[in-house]
Amino acid sequence: MKGFWPVFKKELYQMFMSPIFYVVAFIFLLVSGVFFNFILTQVVQVSFQVAQHPELLKEMSMTELFLRSFLWNLSIVTLFIAPLLTMRLYAEERKSGTIELLFTYPVTDAAAVAGKFAACLTTFAVLIAATLPGVIAVALVAGLAWKLIFCGYAGLFLLGCSFLSLGTFASTLTRNQIISAIITFGVLLVLWFMGEATTTLNPLVGSILEYLSVSKHFEGLSKGLIDSRDILFYFVFSVFFLFLTLRQMSSYRWRG
Repeated sequence: MKGFWPVFKKELYQMFMSPIFYVVAFIFLLVSGVFFNFILTQVVQVSFQVAQHPELLKEMSMTELFLRSFLWNLSIVTLFIAPLLTMRLYAEERKSGTIELLFTYPVTDAAAVAGKFAACLTTFAVLIAATLPGVIAVALVAGLAWKLIFCGYAGLFLLGCSFLSLGTFASTLTRNQIISAIITFGVLLVLWFMGEATTTLNPLVGSILEYLSVSKHFEGLSKGLIDSRDILFYFVFSVFFLFLTLRQMSSYRWRG
């Protein structure tokens, strides 16, 4: 893909130079820290309460009480920050008119889409990596399996990847960054809770909606369970919306 690296470096530089990134990073780390402290405190309290009942301790492992709860809360925070990370990718360039300038560079549409998305994904990876030291500290003290931490964070990364791909596409639909963020958040919210309505619907329709729910596929990964169907879902989800983004870019070039 000709021109990937220039676009990637440009977008990454603009991302880290943007005040929005530091606001998002501050909110993400602050909320994550609050969740971390609260969940860890609850785990310690519950552990003391059931210390006299070893059979309960087997059922209520640290993974169940801490890691899964923390990752689940991080996934909810991701639901809110993903629209903020992607809202400027194309909406800002369309508003300023620089997207037409992009078409004059020796950069393919695929490289431009991939470069912008990769920069946004790298930014997200930096944010979730910043939460790792606390988890590693708990793992060293409580003896959490490293495999569970790896699977959980890999699942969170895949979840974020799918969220950002949808946000990237939404950013091509409007010149207004706020509208882009609202569209992304609204669609993600529907996809998040889609699986909760399965009990009131036709079994076939319910099973389809449950499969399309982004939160359902994260449940297993947050427990440290690797299922190829969950990985495939997030991969296809991300590729689908990146493909739509590419088609939208091609449409701009054709009309431009």
